[in-house]
Amino acid sequence: MVAREPHDGGEEPHEGCEEPHDGCDQAPGARDAPAAALVARHRLDGPEPDLERAVAAVLAALRPGDVIAYGEVAAEAGWPGRSRGVGRVLSRSGGAFPWWRVVDASGRLAPGKEEEQTRRLRDEGTEVGGRRVRRLRG
Repeated sequence: MVAREPHDGGEEPHEGCEEPHDGCDQAPGARDAPAAALVARHRLDGPEPDLERAVAAVLAALRPGDVIAYGEVAAEAGWPGRSRGVGRVLSRSGGAFPWWRVVDASGRLAPGKEEEQTRRLRDEGTEVGGRRVRRLRG
């Protein structure tokens, strides 16, 4: 991973930021970096970091063919043990994130959405057998 310096005010806003500002420690181009690089929390979160923002950064970094467990998303977002929180973010997002790329720790698909999730994953080249993904990322 290439270390990047935080951007200064005056640069164009990046994903997750409304406008240019000095208080951000997300590196320029970070949205194109691996998910682990996106977990840098914003100084704007203050003493109570925002789970939703951190999870959104990890989910936004997923690419076609990536499949990740809820717990892995939580850990990469800096919130280990908060897999249910990841599920809540996804359920409230209105489809803003690639929800079909997230499965449980055993690879099981989302209950009630198995057909659509299977179709979407197969369209991206992911092997699905029964109601499980055959291999997770990483």
